[in-house]
Amino acid sequence: MRSFLLTAAVLFSLGSLATPANAQQGGKRIVAYYTAWSIYARNFFVTDIQAEKLTHINYAFANISAAGDVVLGDRWADIEKSYPGDSWDDPLRGNFNALLNLKERHPHVKTLISVGGWTWSGRFSDVSLTEATRSRFAASCIDFMTRYGFDGIDIDWEYPVGGGLASNRTREEDRENFTLLLAELRRQIDARGIADERSYLLTIAAPAGSGIYANIELGRIHPLLDWINLMSYDFNGGWSDQTGLNAGLFAATENENKIPGLNAADALQAYLAAGVPPVKLQMGVPFYGRGWRGVANVNNGLHQAHRGVSSGTWENGVLDYSDLVDNYLPTYTRHWHEEAKVPWLYNPDTGIMISYDDPESLALKVDYVNEQRLGGVMLWDLSSDDEAGSLLSVLHNGLRQPPAGRFIRGDCNTDAVIDLTDAVYLLNYNFTGGPAPACIAACDADGDGSVSGQVTDALYLLSFSFLGGAPPPAPFPVCGAFARPSDEALGCVETVKDCRN
Repeated sequence: MRSFLLTAAVLFSLGSLATPANAQQGGKRIVAYYTAWSIYARNFFVTDIQAEKLTHINYAFANISAAGDVVLGDRWADIEKSYPGDSWDDPLRGNFNALLNLKERHPHVKTLISVGGWTWSGRFSDVSLTEATRSRFAASCIDFMTRYGFDGIDIDWEYPVGGGLASNRTREEDRENFTLLLAELRRQIDARGIADERSYLLTIAAPAGSGIYANIELGRIHPLLDWINLMSYDFNGGWSDQTGLNAGLFAATENENKIPGLNAADALQAYLAAGVPPVKLQMGVPFYGRGWRGVANVNNGLHQAHRGVSSGTWENGVLDYSDLVDNYLPTYTRHWHEEAKVPWLYNPDTGIMISYDDPESLALKVDYVNEQRLGGVMLWDLSSDDEAGSLLSVLHNGLRQPPAGRFIRGDCNTDAVIDLTDAVYLLNYNFTGGPAPACIAACDADGDGSVSGQVTDALYLLSFSFLGGAPPPAPFPVCGAFARPSDEALGCVETVKDCRN
């Protein structure tokens, strides 16, 4: 017994820096990107966010200076714009202060500053190049995060080695350096968390194209991250030879672009196959569609040649869902792809075809997230939904915490017995990247409301199993409270098997 406790202590000491301190607790995550530029023509403000339907907000974006420091992306939008109630002499205004006020009203919501993005990824290769540059960049990230009241950092490098803007600086060693950069961020963010007596989040936005994620060490980075936001959209666009689906859930066998893996499920399964735990994967969903013009009236415009992108809401070829609802759905014909599980619009009079997501397709994606026991959903972006928030409501209704049900506290591996294997399972999940529990609440053996990054629950289980210690607190068997088997083994109360992460 003593040797096992020592082993557990060693595992904890080795894993505490390499393992995120606060993986998801109870219920799926709904991670939403809010963009700084939403306050301009889009006229969508932080105060318009339906925060009760979210768990996390990623603010896009912070930039990287020539010196390798994280800096404001839009000073006026970020910290200077006045919201109702702000005063001219407030030390902090703008979207950042509005987010702080939002969190006061909705304390369950966490905010992350997203660094980089498509436009501002050009200096990631430089900041990740050496130990010194990585250390400086990580320190500036931590300083930015804490100075402006964020709960974590989201790194959006598009992309290591290649695949982003032609002007980006890239190197072959980006693949390894990206891992080293995340390791340094993890080290510094955990150290700051210890100093502040709280935990901070570290996530990334990750590519869904096989040729791009091949340049990332997926098996090595996931232990460093709280989760991964998979950008499982933009599978087709103006760059495609044929019209196609922006964000199909599954493959379309008649795909004329002849590129395998252009769908969310294939991309997610590739990450799972690389060892990423399901609970650390967020399926990305778009609140916009992509359109093409000059499309012949064949196959209702799908998988046909085109003459470029259509007009868009704010940029050509990209159409907000709200725009589609107001200006296209009334006159265009909606078609449904039974294989890919997404709709598209086509109007033979205008020759415009638009691939998009709607409440039906998002509900099916939510089902997939639940079936695969993924961490949740990430969406881009909040300003694109319709006035009623129809798309966000689908995510919220499908992914919210399930109704309270009976589970067995301490039965971490759900085999209907509380014993040594539960402790080992929990240690493996927390410190070596092992499989996520089907019901993470069941692993909270001591009932303190926390599981991840701790050894205390495993020690509690060991004490119960071998030393005659107290049983885990309720919910626990009412018959045979000091017996070792759980409810189901004793034939007591029916156990709720479908206790999601």
